[in-house]
Amino acid sequence: MLDAPMSLHEIQSRLDAATAASGRAPGSVTLIAVSKVQPDDRVHQVLTQGQRVFGENYVQEAAGKWPAFRAAFPGVQLHMIGPLQTNKAKQAVELFDVIQSVDRLSLAEKLARLAQARGTSPDLFIQVNTGAEPQKAGILPQHLDGFLVQVRGMDLPPQGLMCIPPEGVDPVPHFRALADMAARNGLKGLSMGMSSDFEAAVAHGATHIRVGSALFGARTYA
Repeated sequence: MLDAPMSLHEIQSRLDAATAASGRAPGSVTLIAVSKVQPDDRVHQVLTQGQRVFGENYVQEAAGKWPAFRAAFPGVQLHMIGPLQTNKAKQAVELFDVIQSVDRLSLAEKLARLAQARGTSPDLFIQVNTGAEPQKAGILPQHLDGFLVQVRGMDLPPQGLMCIPPEGVDPVPHFRALADMAARNGLKGLSMGMSSDFEAAVAHGATHIRVGSALFGARTYA
């Protein structure tokens, strides 16, 4: 358990070392600071340290938090990393630059309609339930290839895949599996790895890592 948050510089240094150890180009892995349910003062501190890519789980929370921060800190990129309700998709595409949690056909259909109406779409990642956990969102691995065919048929080009491995297990087989699925389907983006395992994720090809507690400290849920 993490007793105290690390500075952005410390996290970035660890990420840079992991990237170099994997023989990959400097800056090829994006750090997403997961700011869900974090107090505004903590988010402000990380912004002032220079971080500009953030992840949120809830549309309503992001809508209340980010317009003011974006006005004060130009260049922020916002990722939706939590389950997205179809009835909040319209608000989500207006708020987020990237939606990482595309996990069912009805949501993809809604996003496709919105993209056609707006003439633009956030970047999209498909969430894969690599552990086949019944309580967790995501496309099952055996259904992914067919789902991608359907999504691409809607003129929605996904940028990559995202996974959240089961808690308490070795995440490496899940990272390997996601990388294999992405390569098989011609996808470049791999969002995988969190505070406790992001170095392993980088070693297996992550292009985006999601770090929350290591950077902000423990979350306090209302």
